[in-house]
Amino acid sequence: MKKILFLFLVFSHFINAQSPVLIGYWHNWNDSNAPYIQLDQIDDRYNVICVSFAVPTSPSDMNMQFVPDGVTQASFITQIQNLQNQGKKVLISIGGATTSISMPTTTSRDAFANTMTSILNTYGFDGIDIDIEHGNSILASGTIANPSSPDAINLIAAIQTIKNNYFAQFGKSMMLTFAPETAYVQGGMSAYGGIWGGYLPIINALINDLNFIHVQLYNSGSVYGIDGNVYTQGSADFIIAMTEAVIHGFNTAGGMFAGIPANKVVIGLPSCPSAAGGGFTTTADVAAAVHYLKGTGAKPGSYTLSQLGGYPNLGGLMTWSINWDKVINCNTTAYEFAQNYQTLFGTLSTNDLEIDDQKITLFPNPARNKLFLKNNFKIEKYFISNTLGQIVKTGYIAPNEAINIENFPANLYFLNIENTNIKFIKN
Repeated sequence: MKKILFLFLVFSHFINAQSPVLIGYWHNWNDSNAPYIQLDQIDDRYNVICVSFAVPTSPSDMNMQFVPDGVTQASFITQIQNLQNQGKKVLISIGGATTSISMPTTTSRDAFANTMTSILNTYGFDGIDIDIEHGNSILASGTIANPSSPDAINLIAAIQTIKNNYFAQFGKSMMLTFAPETAYVQGGMSAYGGIWGGYLPIINALINDLNFIHVQLYNSGSVYGIDGNVYTQGSADFIIAMTEAVIHGFNTAGGMFAGIPANKVVIGLPSCPSAAGGGFTTTADVAAAVHYLKGTGAKPGSYTLSQLGGYPNLGGLMTWSINWDKVINCNTTAYEFAQNYQTLFGTLSTNDLEIDDQKITLFPNPARNKLFLKNNFKIEKYFISNTLGQIVKTGYIAPNEAINIENFPANLYFLNIENTNIKFIKN
């Protein structure tokens, strides 16, 4: 019993040691209401910056382009490097509210992958953020595990190609984040098809490559939670219900969405009332929601977390946008959102943003009797769940040991270890 308790404490410490992030979108244009800021002059608390946006040269052309506005290309590259020298990550965000992405052919897929690779190589970005809000590539088709739309299949393949190209160029893993709207994720609970649940097959296919997901909890309307009740944007309950749905997972007409580890789930909100058409949440309500989600505060509304103690290793906050956060006549003070993040999550050591290229993987896959882990350097707790989200096995595994699965029925399963879900097939 003492040995088991010790192992549990070690594992719990590892989870709680995960560091949160403050992700902010930066405008590559000047707006009189939210003026342009030099990229390397933003508030220091933002440690992941999404440069907005890379877009297609035309709606039918997936040749992507990005041109800095306000400074020369050389100056912009220097600004990116200045931020990176501080340990921050600078991503190029793809899409935005007015851009449509569709890839019906391998030609459009390859054009997207090749031109995004060129943008990454030219500017030295740390990775890509997927903020696609329109187009056939993010419409639900088939099932979560097996999408049938060529557009969705090609988007998944293109992102994988970009990631492989990045590693070949820079010798390290590319950072990958997603910023879907609620309809495309939590909306899959009420329906599956079209925009409803449209991102779920993409998330499922790239779950092992995903660093953070920050669903836009604004411009949303009302959405179902996993408790079967409907919640309205702009409230603490909405933040809690939508966040737990992404972590916990849920069933849809297209199959089970297995959920995402809490340390990869980031709460996405407008930085001030004018930053979005709806969904602004007061600083006090954001704080109440975060405290309850992290297990450090009381329930602020009607939603009750399904996990006792909440999620202490919650990923952090995201905002649209850094520029709006700076405007002094939109909030009480400049950078009020960033200050609230610091109050709730503390100051992040930028060393914790380094992407681990030695992540745990499993083999063989498909497997028949036993699973072996690569890069498993210490005793780890694991869970195995089926496609319905039911835990079918749990335990601890030490280096050089194997997990026995010989009695499992042939099917698809998910191994959760080190807060990462890894898909495998039992033959």
